[in-house]
Amino acid sequence: MTISGVALLAISTLLGMVLGDVLGALLGVKANVGGVGIAMILLIAARLWLQRHGLLTTGVKRGVEFWGSLYIPIVVAMAAQQNVLAAVESGPMVIIAGTGAIAICFASVALISRLGGRTETMDEIEARERAASAALESQA
Repeated sequence: MTISGVALLAISTLLGMVLGDVLGALLGVKANVGGVGIAMILLIAARLWLQRHGLLTTGVKRGVEFWGSLYIPIVVAMAAQQNVLAAVESGPMVIIAGTGAIAICFASVALISRLGGRTETMDEIEARERAASAALESQA
């Protein structure tokens, strides 16, 4: 059911917001620290877990994809609300944290790429999924 995919996204978002608030409190910041990013990681992890256990139905997948397509504009809108100038003026910590996060992301992508071996490209994945959907529709 599509609503299950939406529920999965909602649960991921709520957990991400709570964990972001907890992380902010632990760091002494009166803000949500990384809640949206944590929510995205939880959603990806949940989707992969469902897929590996054969529980990712077409409806769940459609629900996740629907909200996933809206997620990036939402993140951009949330980022637009941040007062970057005030953060930069408050000290060098924001520059250090931002630069460190980007460096860790680049290093992680390189490490995962080297450890993962050959992977399918997005075109190959989309072609495989289209073929699977066409096979399901022809059976129905």
